[in-house]
Amino acid sequence: MTTPIPPFSSLPIGSTPHTDPVEAVRTVLEHFPEIPAWPQLPQRSFLEHIHVQFSEGFPGVVVDAVERKVFVDSTRDLTEGLERLYQAYLAGDVDFAAISETYAAGFAPFLREVATRPHPPLAVKGQVIGPVCWGMTVTDRRGRPILYDEALADALVKHLAMKAAWQERELRKVCPNVIIFVDDPYVAAMGSAYFALGRTQVRAFLEEVLGAIQGVKGVHCCANADWSLFLETSVDILSLDAYGYAESLALYPEEVYAFLERGGMIAWGIVPTSKEAFRETMESLVERLHGAMDLLVRKGVPLEKILAASLVTPACGTGTLSLELAERIFRLTAEVSAEMRRRYGG
Repeated sequence: MTTPIPPFSSLPIGSTPHTDPVEAVRTVLEHFPEIPAWPQLPQRSFLEHIHVQFSEGFPGVVVDAVERKVFVDSTRDLTEGLERLYQAYLAGDVDFAAISETYAAGFAPFLREVATRPHPPLAVKGQVIGPVCWGMTVTDRRGRPILYDEALADALVKHLAMKAAWQERELRKVCPNVIIFVDDPYVAAMGSAYFALGRTQVRAFLEEVLGAIQGVKGVHCCANADWSLFLETSVDILSLDAYGYAESLALYPEEVYAFLERGGMIAWGIVPTSKEAFRETMESLVERLHGAMDLLVRKGVPLEKILAASLVTPACGTGTLSLELAERIFRLTAEVSAEMRRRYGG
């Protein structure tokens, strides 16, 4: 990891429930001044739903905002579009994958606001949908996931790799330290009867997108996943819904220990992104976080290593929630972060 991040720093996941991008940016910077993220705004537009937001520019993609679906029309001749994509990828032309304001209204205001701050943040965060999630959510006209089409699968991984690289370049213009997360909850489906890809293939897809990121690279999964798969990649930060799935991470103590040994960090999504947040307090969540860490300690992972490599986040994005609930989640995240840093430094 090239950017030193203080233990128990807080950072957001990405999406917020705002429809005004300027208000969203200001809210994120208010609650996450050290490591803010540009806000995704799915309640503003269908185009900002994560599986649509990163579809822009993909050969043959069709976005139907009325029917609220996105698919790739593989009945068309995609040869020319795929050739342009591969030419851009091989030439390192990340402008090919630029995300327009129509698909990400919060991105440009975020850059402007960060650039005018008298004290720049420690780092800024971007995010891109993971290849498994995008490839399984976006289908062809027949409803078959495009991840099951060998040619389209290879193209979509390169498409998302360029989306990540373009973001990183643009974010670095306002802050030298950039963190890019690959959000891929669909990896949790691996091994189920309706998921036909193997572990090696899934890992290779993830690794190609992560490989396009020069700075700090994270993965986020808000489901019950095989965490060892993520930990086998070059990822620097593992982000999980620790409110709901801390026990599952403790099933992989050896892999977690090796990850921490090489400088990795765990982003504990200890603040629930549901109405449970109205019932929780900073004190109850701090206790719950200690319980989550203790699950690993009882499996032999040294507490001091965990404490030195922990971050605090919401369990997931807040894009589908009310503004009131999102504000409480952000506030609780900041409070838990502050209390853990008070106790343990950072």
